[in-house]
Amino acid sequence: MEIRRVARAKINLCLHVTGQRQDGYHLLDSVVAFADYGDVLTFAPADHVSLSISGPFADGLRGADDNLILKAARCFDRRSGQGASIHLEKNLPVASGIGGGSADAAAALSGLAELWNLPLPALDKQLSLGADVPICVTGQPLHMRGIGDQIEPLELDQEHAMVLVNPNVSVSTPVVFKGLAGKNNSAISGRPDTGWINWLRKQRNDLEAPAIAHTPLIADVLDALTRSKPELSRMSGSGATCFGLYQNPEAAQDAAAKLTSQHPDWWVQTTRLTT
Repeated sequence: MEIRRVARAKINLCLHVTGQRQDGYHLLDSVVAFADYGDVLTFAPADHVSLSISGPFADGLRGADDNLILKAARCFDRRSGQGASIHLEKNLPVASGIGGGSADAAAALSGLAELWNLPLPALDKQLSLGADVPICVTGQPLHMRGIGDQIEPLELDQEHAMVLVNPNVSVSTPVVFKGLAGKNNSAISGRPDTGWINWLRKQRNDLEAPAIAHTPLIADVLDALTRSKPELSRMSGSGATCFGLYQNPEAAQDAAAKLTSQHPDWWVQTTRLTT
């Protein structure tokens, strides 16, 4: 028996930083959705837990004990001799603002729960892997607040073709947060009943400015996306991945082709934003 899970890229359609707790955790207000593209994990029965890694971004990871997938496996109360042979096909750039590690951990929790016929670990154990992990476990559009512990489903009125672009640079999330000019910014305004793209245009990503200050190449990515005339373009998370949303797959494919031609050293991926 082999179980397969896709760890879909997590996209912050907007991200407002609204405060910081005394323990250092930042308070966020964000709309999160998922791409129809991501890493692929497979799970097979074994006597012990092991992890192998392949794929275009495998070199950026190790299968060591600090890998989030192996940490996810340790969240279960499993029987002695109950193991798993886990393989990760790493298709998403590492440290790129689209939740790759958290998505991998969430997919591992889901896949191992099925393999071992065990319930998902409790929320506190999921959060111990990272604030984004419970969001990725849910895998649907959400309005997320706090440190990732306050989530509610969000209805988006339609799917959109999407292009993801990363200039093949990794960005440190702690460094970007440290560069924030202010950490008590306004929360998301209103709620989208219809026309959520227009509503999203009124929001922002507070991490864009410090990310660009640290990695100016992100501004080049955003400029290139803007020239492709998407309905919306923005940086996701703490960067450096940016996204463009388009009216139809043909427009997205055309934009991706031009971006790849003009910047062959960038990672460019067409997909769709799922609702």
